[in-house]
Amino acid sequence: MAISDINEYAHLSDADVEALGIELDALRRRVESELGESDVRYLRRTIAAQRGLEVAGRLALLGSGRRSLWLAGTASLALAKIIENMELGHNVMHGQWDWMNDPEIHSTTWEWDMVCAAPHWKHSHNYIHHKYTNVLDMDHDVGYKMLRVTRDQPWEPRRLFQPVSNLFLAATFEWGIALHDLDIGGIIAGRRSKEEGIPEVKRFLGKAARQMGKDYVLFPALSGRNFKHTLTANLTANLIRNLWAYVVIFCGHFPDGAEKFTVETLEDETPGQWYLRQMLGTANFEAGPGLAFMSGNLCYQIEHHLYPDLPSNRLAEVSVTVRELCQKYDLPYNTDSFTMQYLRTLRTINKLALPDRFLSDTVDDAPETTSERRFDGLATRSPGLRTALTRLKESRASRALRNRRL
Repeated sequence: MAISDINEYAHLSDADVEALGIELDALRRRVESELGESDVRYLRRTIAAQRGLEVAGRLALLGSGRRSLWLAGTASLALAKIIENMELGHNVMHGQWDWMNDPEIHSTTWEWDMVCAAPHWKHSHNYIHHKYTNVLDMDHDVGYKMLRVTRDQPWEPRRLFQPVSNLFLAATFEWGIALHDLDIGGIIAGRRSKEEGIPEVKRFLGKAARQMGKDYVLFPALSGRNFKHTLTANLTANLIRNLWAYVVIFCGHFPDGAEKFTVETLEDETPGQWYLRQMLGTANFEAGPGLAFMSGNLCYQIEHHLYPDLPSNRLAEVSVTVRELCQKYDLPYNTDSFTMQYLRTLRTINKLALPDRFLSDTVDDAPETTSERRFDGLATRSPGLRTALTRLKESRASRALRNRRL
């Protein structure tokens, strides 16, 4: 099942994990000491570009009755929404730019262009998800309360509809994020007090009403007789943004090798073990500058989880050192093409729609579900996890070859 002893799984001693943590702390301090005017210019150019794209899209959609203007306006608006959510909203609200001391670009004041209220997202994401990354029953991002992504989540008949639920979640991703932290079911069932929950629901409803009024009433109305065309353009732009955000985030959290952990790993967890949990629980995908920018630099999900409040434009250089540390401590660096990371994620989601009796892998050694017990059959202890995984693969290949000969 999930990993309960992270040092044992990683094949590292307490001293190794402590040393890894010290080196990662030093990397943070170095990057923080180098932040300056070039980073500020990057952010302000990004904001200007995003706002320019939105204005251009809104202006084009005033004439959305013409197909060419509908297409141009929709594309421009979708790009603006993606950049605002991924490279601006997500990163600003992580506190990545708080060091600038600019009250307009600060984690405490930024409100993003989606139905989720900023305080709700910062609680569910910055606190719950990043503190308890991939810890079962603690991190609600493990399946987003909708999808079974590990054998540790028991199979239920509703899982048979998981492929459809996955598509629904992708198309409505901003709503899934918005409802993520409210626990409306808990309020109804009495698990969460109404005094605490109802004000949060009202905050959500207010933000959703403003967002829907802007996209589906105000701007369509401004286009006059083209109201319906502008309405469909805004719906399409939001759908594109939702699908894009969903794919990027799922590629960073659910491909093969993005491990899950039991609550036991939190007991007396050291800073080095927290770092190690982030490295083992996340995944990157390969990207050039354009794809990196459009993903909010979440192609470097490993580095983002190590340093969630470091500016995203610095993650590419951070990744060089993180790779070197993985080499030094014999740890895997989970990365592959964008396409492959998503296809593996999709395979897991569709496969785990089935009851366990239809699955061939063991509960401790499957692409999406592993534990330290997967190495029980190896004769000798490996110097690190990457070597252990290589030996495990070789052992399997050898057994398969013997079985074929028999």
